[in-house]
Amino acid sequence: MGLSELEGYRRQFQSIVDQAKEITEGLNEARFNWRPSADRWSIEECFAHLITAGSKEATALEEAIQRGRERRVTEDGAFAPGPVERFILGMTEPPVRTPMTAPLRFRPLHGQPLTAVMPTFFHLQSRLMLLAESAAGLDLKRVKVRTPILPLIRLSLGATFAQIAAHERRHLEQAWRVKRQLP
Repeated sequence: MGLSELEGYRRQFQSIVDQAKEITEGLNEARFNWRPSADRWSIEECFAHLITAGSKEATALEEAIQRGRERRVTEDGAFAPGPVERFILGMTEPPVRTPMTAPLRFRPLHGQPLTAVMPTFFHLQSRLMLLAESAAGLDLKRVKVRTPILPLIRLSLGATFAQIAAHERRHLEQAWRVKRQLP
């Protein structure tokens, strides 16, 4: 039921940590902040964007989990995303078919140090793993989460975890492309 899905999300966030370590292994500040061109993000900007967006998403998850607990919205079966959620996940999951521009409030600052960005990113992943654990017993379909990008849209708790992981994989793929282009 929901417990296996939540464990799956926790494993996805752990895999993201492992990949992030691989991407940043051996990088110095200059290489971490190098841009392939003036209009493309550096590895640093990929991770800084994930921190900005992920922090807001984690807060929204915390609020939804708390509301779900208060209202006793417990699970009643296996989770499957609905049609709108599947569409959003399909647009988010790599490989990128439709490039998107990040909303201004989610655009990263350029030139942040590796020693600040990566520990913050790893802390966010720990927070997301703990949130997946804390959602145990809640109905992943009926507990709704307001999305920070478009607050009028509410995704199910399960789809929100899936969307965050997909978004992170999307930008990890972007960071890998930058790393392969490093001079």
